[in-house]
Amino acid sequence: MSRRLLPLLLLALAGCDPTAAGVTAAVGVGSVAVIGRTPVDAVVSLASGRDCSVVRLDRGLGYCKPEEPPPAPPPYCTRSLGSVDCWRQPPLAIPLQRGVADGPMTLNAAQEADRTRRWPGLW
Repeated sequence: MSRRLLPLLLLALAGCDPTAAGVTAAVGVGSVAVIGRTPVDAVVSLASGRDCSVVRLDRGLGYCKPEEPPPAPPPYCTRSLGSVDCWRQPPLAIPLQRGVADGPMTLNAAQEADRTRRWPGLW
């Protein structure tokens, strides 16, 4: 069946203008150099909401980038004599020692929305 369709395909390709094929190839190469994906990849990424590229396939990865897991909680670090001690969980000391980096331990709602938004961030 496919051998019968090959001559028809070659006939269809004979009608292509060589300058149009050259322009299409130049646009594809230029888009890979500028945005890291072909125009077809950009359309697939826009439709799927994921970061998809043939460049990832060339690197031996999947076509579309997988969903990122939430970040791990930062270690709890306190000052010690001449150094800093860090733990995965705060020690059970009373009163709780003040951490070296006082700040939020998790992402707020805006940061989480930014981390999980669809590619390219249009919606």
